[in-house]
Amino acid sequence: MPDIRRTVDAVWRIEGGRIVATLAKMTGDVGLAEDLAQEALVDALTQWPESGVPQNAGAWLTAVAKRKAIDGWRRRERLDERYRAIAHQLDETGEDEWQPIDDDLLRLVFIACHPVLSREAQLALTLRIVGGLSTDEIARMLLVPVATAQQRIVRAKKTLSAAKIPFEAPDPQEWRERLGAVLGVIYLIFTEGYAATSGDRWVRSELANEALRLGRVLAGLLPREPEVHGLVALMELQASRFAARVARDGTPILLADQNRSLWDRAQIERGRAALRAADAVGRGRAAYGLQAAIAECHATASSVEETDWQRIVLLYEALGRLAPSPVVDLNRAVAVSMATGPANALLIVDRLDSEGALRGSYLLPSVRGELLAQLGRVEEARSELLTAAGLTANARESAVLRAKADKL
Repeated sequence: MPDIRRTVDAVWRIEGGRIVATLAKMTGDVGLAEDLAQEALVDALTQWPESGVPQNAGAWLTAVAKRKAIDGWRRRERLDERYRAIAHQLDETGEDEWQPIDDDLLRLVFIACHPVLSREAQLALTLRIVGGLSTDEIARMLLVPVATAQQRIVRAKKTLSAAKIPFEAPDPQEWRERLGAVLGVIYLIFTEGYAATSGDRWVRSELANEALRLGRVLAGLLPREPEVHGLVALMELQASRFAARVARDGTPILLADQNRSLWDRAQIERGRAALRAADAVGRGRAAYGLQAAIAECHATASSVEETDWQRIVLLYEALGRLAPSPVVDLNRAVAVSMATGPANALLIVDRLDSEGALRGSYLLPSVRGELLAQLGRVEEARSELLTAAGLTANARESAVLRAKADKL
């Protein structure tokens, strides 16, 4: 049974978003779609130990969930025209109706980012049903308590249901008002794949690659939106380092220690091309474009020492004015430490600490510990690194932080 549980979990990680998207398209109800998918997972847990794991497990789960939807309609004596039409779709082989967004997952992202929901609710709901992330993972990504994340997801589903939002892709003229949230969700999914907030893997490449795929599809739909190209550039450049970020035993390898010959040069060039496409639109760089420019600085440097840290500091300052956040300030502090030394950087971090920013996150104590170590304040550094190790839910990351503390 434990193996089956791991298998089901892995299938859900990879296929969950597509399954929910397919079911939501069928039922027109995002909440119902997720419930049906969960019921199918329960069936898998009970049947697969006896029958074996199907060759196409995602298709199996989708088919079971669809049958459950139809059974539910039958039980409620709602075998109406809608049921007959949908049941017919299960066997028909004709062409699908044209959709302005010809990708089920991306369409679901746009629908879940409906303006009737707050930005916070859009993010939480979409990460849940598209990214397949747990409530705990979403809470850590959004830096909110678990109960808050759960409430946002539940309220978002109720709001969509109460507002009787049709499960339809918005018309192209409505895309722009949802674009900010859509980009935010795609990047958060990528971020969880790039550096997992929990579990025993530091990199979840399948999740990151799915986010990158969605970004590429979106860039094809909206070639005149520079931030879409900026986000694709950012993800391409960051993903180019995947092969060098983890040792064979799964141990994380930090940027300074990575073998840069393992970086995917073709992907770096794709990222730089996407950044040029963003610039070619002629509206200047916004948040994702600036982050892509920072990633480009890393990607084109031959070593940490040869990296243009002064330029990275300037880019973070610009980013902080456009999209202020404590995470941006913390990253700027790291760049400042590389450009001018740890003392100036520690001032930034201590200010964040005094303001209570990033409370409960491992990020601030981990950076503070690094800076204190560079300043020779060993006992304080060790304490901060151990605090950070205790705050992260990712076992690999925790081990790295503890190892750093032990070496001091």
